[in-house]
Amino acid sequence: MPRPLTTSLNILVIGAGIGGLSTALAFQQQGHRVTVAERVATMRPVGAAISLWPNGVKVMHQLGLGETIEGLSGEMTQMRYLTHTGKTLTDFSLAPLFGDVGQRACPIARAALQQTLLEAVGTDHIQFGRRCDDYTVTQDGVAAHFDDGESLHADLLVVAEGTHSRLRSKLVGHPVDRQYVGYVNWNVRVPADATLAPLTHWDQYVGDAKRVSFMPMGSGGNEEGAQEFYCFFDVPLPAGTPNDPDLYRDELRAHFAGWADPVQALIERFDPARMARVEIYDIPPLDSLTAPRVALLGDAAHGMAPDLGQGGCQAMEDAWVLSQALERALEENTDTSAAIKSALAQYDRARVDRVGEIVQRARKRAAMIHGHDADDTRAWYDELQREDGQAIIAGLKTTVTGGPLG
Repeated sequence: MPRPLTTSLNILVIGAGIGGLSTALAFQQQGHRVTVAERVATMRPVGAAISLWPNGVKVMHQLGLGETIEGLSGEMTQMRYLTHTGKTLTDFSLAPLFGDVGQRACPIARAALQQTLLEAVGTDHIQFGRRCDDYTVTQDGVAAHFDDGESLHADLLVVAEGTHSRLRSKLVGHPVDRQYVGYVNWNVRVPADATLAPLTHWDQYVGDAKRVSFMPMGSGGNEEGAQEFYCFFDVPLPAGTPNDPDLYRDELRAHFAGWADPVQALIERFDPARMARVEIYDIPPLDSLTAPRVALLGDAAHGMAPDLGQGGCQAMEDAWVLSQALERALEENTDTSAAIKSALAQYDRARVDRVGEIVQRARKRAAMIHGHDADDTRAWYDELQREDGQAIIAGLKTTVTGGPLG
């Protein structure tokens, strides 16, 4: 329920992705008037699923959606790495991690997560098919300008329009180019089947700087209530290679010839119409995520390689930190302009180093997994053979506990 506020602000959010909707919901629950403007006319989540680690799930619980998210997600209790031929390198329980941080991970269909957020925010607060091309700071707020020639005025503008953000370069004051990380990812949902992987395992096959993953992602609210796996293939390739769904199966047969039986079965079973093929890019860490009256958030602020599974989680953290900063600032300042300035400064201090470090770690991990240096990749394979899970869990725990909710 919305909390009573002495000052209720008019807040405009650009983008109805995970970060934008999480932000809108957080501000709504504080009693602010929130409008979300989304470029596309119909929402189609990009990617089959998302691995929500405990730091992201904790934010969802704070926003009142945690139980729903947990009910729609997969039960992932074990993690295993295998060679490309199927020999186990390491196999360990994730229970110590989840126990230490007080929350399990929730791999979930992107469509289910986005629908949950849309319903919570309310579609009557979302204007679809509206592309924001520019904004202007005014004497008493900020005006966002749209491609239809209209403008919307707000006290605070939140730019959460994704990695292809049109407004990012204006906010930071210089062009920000996306950087190719060096590999292509094919991702898809398939019916869960124990012949592919144990139903509570996250299995990853690695070899030749490539990777194949099977992750339990629950039913995602599908009509049959059937459990599914979130699966992906990673292959180091030059940027700009052809993307033709009719060729996906043949491509993957060629890239993964000779790999283990579950990999071969997956290649034959997936539906190319449900698969996404994505060249992986990130953006360099930014020195600031704010400008007067404007905050940059989610992939627009810190588009990152998915190799740490933190893209969505960091967008959720952004939303929580920004909303809490504004709530504190409004309690401490009677002047709205001063409160917004203080909140944006708090948000910047809390997020710039946090997300910049994760962007860099994700890029470094992507390089290691995908063979940027062959010796590093071989050393990682050797290390996995000696791994008992403690080092991997320690790394995951560091990422989780570095967030705003511990």
